[in-house]
Amino acid sequence: MNASRPRRSSAAPAVAAAGPTSSPWLKILARSAAAAGVCSLLVILAAFLLAGAAGAASAVLGAGLVIVFFGISLLIGHFVGRSNPSGAIGAFLAAYVIKVVGFGAMVFILGAPAWLDRVWFFVAAVAGVVVWQGAELFAFSRIRHQIYADPADDGGKGR
Repeated sequence: MNASRPRRSSAAPAVAAAGPTSSPWLKILARSAAAAGVCSLLVILAAFLLAGAAGAASAVLGAGLVIVFFGISLLIGHFVGRSNPSGAIGAFLAAYVIKVVGFGAMVFILGAPAWLDRVWFFVAAVAGVVVWQGAELFAFSRIRHQIYADPADDGGKGR
């Protein structure tokens, strides 16, 4: 055995297991938005230095759309997940379909403004999506999910 490891005294209380993360969606939203925000600021700065104000404004629009559209999904997950945790995934799917159709309709109906620099819009949007998704996956991997129900309190009687 391992003789160098001190033994726990029988009087010391055992460490209780932590429960599930309560309503993790707002924490995931905060981490994802912060990561995408930092990335967006770097892209906007690069766009301003290389393409001027129109490039920077295009990058702001591209990054802003990504942050808003992805943020809506996590807010839906937060509100649906509080009352129906297992229904949050279905709500995410429905929100995703609505966002894609809505974004596509907006692009086709409104069209691109004359000042839009398509390259910087695209760079900011793609960078925002990649960083958001990475941060979201990382934050999601850190939450705790309760798989099994807590044991019923039997008053210390045992089985």
